[in-house]
Amino acid sequence: MKGKRCRMALGLGLMLAGLLAWAAFVRNPVVPAWSWNFLFGREGEGDHLVGRVYTIRDESGQVVSQVSRRVTVGDEIFAADGRHYRVVKVRGEEAVARFLGMDEDLLAYRDFYRQLAIPAAKAPAPAQPVGIYHTHSDESYVPSDGSESIPFKGGIYRVGERMVGKLTEKGLRVEYDRTPHDPHDDNAYYRSRRTAVRLMQANPLALFDVHRDGVVDPGYYRRIVSQQNVAQTRLVVGRENPRMQANLDFAKRLMSYANSVHNPIVKEIFLAAGNYNQDLMPTALLIEAGTHTNSREEAERGIALLADAVPAVLGITGPAPPGAPKPITDRTAKTPGSYKALAWLLALTLLGGGAFLLVSAGSWERARQRLGRFFGQELGGLPVLRRLRMKGKLEVREKATVPGRGDPAENREARERLEEIRRD
Repeated sequence: MKGKRCRMALGLGLMLAGLLAWAAFVRNPVVPAWSWNFLFGREGEGDHLVGRVYTIRDESGQVVSQVSRRVTVGDEIFAADGRHYRVVKVRGEEAVARFLGMDEDLLAYRDFYRQLAIPAAKAPAPAQPVGIYHTHSDESYVPSDGSESIPFKGGIYRVGERMVGKLTEKGLRVEYDRTPHDPHDDNAYYRSRRTAVRLMQANPLALFDVHRDGVVDPGYYRRIVSQQNVAQTRLVVGRENPRMQANLDFAKRLMSYANSVHNPIVKEIFLAAGNYNQDLMPTALLIEAGTHTNSREEAERGIALLADAVPAVLGITGPAPPGAPKPITDRTAKTPGSYKALAWLLALTLLGGGAFLLVSAGSWERARQRLGRFFGQELGGLPVLRRLRMKGKLEVREKATVPGRGDPAENREARERLEEIRRD
């Protein structure tokens, strides 16, 4: 009997711990990273491995995208023109994606942002900074750096510096963390999480993790944009984090506005398996600036054009015109995924505790009986519950008492006890 009560207490303790974690998330959403890949030890697997290229085609055989990261069923692509695809089959390094139609959010943002222009005046510097860091601090560009990888001091730092310079020029304050996170392995994102959490202490407007891709063909990213030879950028959103919808909304806004003023500087949005530390805030994104076979200078010019769009999307370039969507940093704006994130945490808490109780009991009926006995025995001794229970019993006894019947002394004693409870 004692062992059963211990198991019941442990199951309820798990649920209580989960509820406390859920409440803590509401107040401060800086929580440990999670993903299904984490459970199976695959977080970051195959991310930016030079020469390992997945080709994604639609069901008619046309190339939709190429990426040097592990592609899984369920990944999604949002093309610059609004086309939306979902990966339905992966065989080796070939994948098939189904066309889901035109994305309504992208079309709406594109139509709106086409009516705007980049403000000529520098925006007043906001109190909150923008955070920038590099999970893969070795990533480099072969034509300029001589290698695709330079541990601890890759050419990607020069690309990050160019983004910092452009954002500063636009009036933003930037917190640029140059902490290296080598080696380039499956644990890089766990090491860079410490950096991202440190940047979160400054209450940033957004967090950008800047990378380069590993696609072999330099022409895949090379374009002439705004009369400049550039390497295009790709925005990557991790679909295994509770803030995925908010991150995706931010990416859609950024791609739409950036392409409205420097078309097509953003190639696409890739919704990939993984977390990428984007659960830390709704405006966290991974940026890929070209690939290792592009020159670093092309990547620097490309990310500078992307940075042009950041202030407007973050809502710090002055009042928005009538009809404009609220800036994503506006606390009253709709933030997709926030309530879903809280519901997800609560559901996992109840599911985990309930599963433990079911396994320990052996059946649904026994689990229900144990739960009832536990609440009756362990919580029934609480003064409030004891008083309510006593009051209920006396009220039943009072109703059952009929004048002229029963023991008068017993009836009188019951009424006196009832009056005492009511006075309390």
